[in-house]
Amino acid sequence: MGRIICLMGKSAAGKDTIYRELVGDGELGLQRIIPYTTRPVREGERNGVEYFFVGEADFRNLKEQGSIIEDRAYRTRHGLWRYFTVNDGQLQDESRSYILIGTLEAYGKLQEYFGRDRLLPVMIELEDGIRLQRALDREKGQESPRYEEMCRRFLADSADFSEDRIRDAGIVRRFRNEELQSCLKEIRGYLRAEIT
Repeated sequence: MGRIICLMGKSAAGKDTIYRELVGDGELGLQRIIPYTTRPVREGERNGVEYFFVGEADFRNLKEQGSIIEDRAYRTRHGLWRYFTVNDGQLQDESRSYILIGTLEAYGKLQEYFGRDRLLPVMIELEDGIRLQRALDREKGQESPRYEEMCRRFLADSADFSEDRIRDAGIVRRFRNEELQSCLKEIRGYLRAEIT
């Protein structure tokens, strides 16, 4: 049976970059799980690539149909933003291994849905000052920077990824992303041992 790798970490820890590298690694053969969101599209994002961008009505319809595996809602300065995983056929082949970016909360709900043995956590960490600078640089590059939302996410991460929550989720292995290639090498070795 294949595994579902849940890549997690605080905002601007490098999850998106690491995700792209792992998906592009033909030796690992990971299949992407594309999540859904009701938040606005950021500059450079494409529907069906980073996320499926949908409206609140779409979310409610999927919820009523029982298609939503897990969901999270965040009250932002720009309104309610939802992020969720849908049972939409992306996970049909149980012999394959899949990867998605999630949160500790999503990881727990995915474990409930698929079973603890099917999920494999990959926790990315990075020093807060570096993360904050990366987040600021990324936001500056947006056509309409949302600095307040960036700060809200940064502060919320302290609670969302507290040591107690990480421990309660059963995550013992963590990967420091101080130097990308070293971090990737360590993650690839870990995944090869776990999924091949």
